[in-house]
Amino acid sequence: MNGLRILDREQTRAGLDPLRVLDAVAAALVALSRGEVSAPPRIAAQAPAGLLGAMPAYVPGLGLAAKLVSVFADPSRPGRSSHRGVVVLYDAHDGTPVALMDAEPLTAVRTAASATLSMRALAPDPRRIAVVGAGVQARAQLDLLAALGLDVPVTVGGRDAERVAALAAAYPFARPGGIEDAVRGADVVFCCTGAVAPLFPRAWLAEGAHVSSVGGSHGCEVDAATVADAALFAEWPGAAAAPPPAGAYELQGVDPGRVVLLGSVVDGRHPGRDGAALTLYKSTGHAALDVAAASVVHAWARSTGAGNLLASAD
Repeated sequence: MNGLRILDREQTRAGLDPLRVLDAVAAALVALSRGEVSAPPRIAAQAPAGLLGAMPAYVPGLGLAAKLVSVFADPSRPGRSSHRGVVVLYDAHDGTPVALMDAEPLTAVRTAASATLSMRALAPDPRRIAVVGAGVQARAQLDLLAALGLDVPVTVGGRDAERVAALAAAYPFARPGGIEDAVRGADVVFCCTGAVAPLFPRAWLAEGAHVSSVGGSHGCEVDAATVADAALFAEWPGAAAAPPPAGAYELQGVDPGRVVLLGSVVDGRHPGRDGAALTLYKSTGHAALDVAAASVVHAWARSTGAGNLLASAD
């Protein structure tokens, strides 16, 4: 039966097989780097406490989708923000909406997938990993590391010791710590916060470390010294060329020529790391990644019959 399949949060989460999302996001990043994706820069309406962003995209082989998402800081919990909204997947041939799903788990998993791909491409053999944050995005990152079965110690760092300890306790390979404890000596640092100011100084980073920063919707998650010293990678050229909310706060004023597209490293067209250089992957959250994750969820929903199907009027 044709129609619009509606998936709630738990159904959306169930369809986000992490390894399939990883493969789909890799394909989307490669398509982005080759100029094959149709997607305007993200636009947003600014409210007093946050923003509502609109993100449509078409990715050949993956589909056509649009996300409406609100990103609101939580003043009672500094450094944390919420991402709530919906993703609508369309039939790319006739424009019919075919699925509506919850944006929050989808955004978290596709973002963790892109961050993990940056590690695979730029620091594939870490001996120690740091995950900075204790919210939804940090949990999604730890879930993906668990799905990969990496035998690498992970330190979860954050300002709220109680929440950090509770999160780390859910993963046998993880231990809790402060931000400095987590970052110093780590080969890979995943920054997964809603911070509006840099989380740590450049001096805490080991030489040759790889930093993945996926937060910073409201300000800089990474300091200027790290940006200045690092080889820079991103999903799309607008990460540096476009102003926020489409571009990254950290990359404003940076020569866009310094930014290498991660997809060009994923498919081998760019060598990636230059020796022991510090590397930084700065994610702005591109709509192509939402299309990738939505395609995985929809395929699962169709195969299992999950969701409520609203029959087409015709």
